[in-house]
Amino acid sequence: MLSNSYRNIEIYRFDEYTGVVFIFASEELQIIVPPNGQWRFLNATEL
Repeated sequence: MLSNSYRNIEIYRFDEYTGVVFIFASEELQIIVPPNGQWRFLNATEL
């Protein structure tokens, strides 16, 4: 579960070349979903 409450998804992006989905729900909640489906939180050092 990502949080105890629902969050609006402000931006999402699908990279058709890598198959990666990026989800931006707030400044504090950014998620990367690679093709294998093992989602993870985006680390600020990766930007």
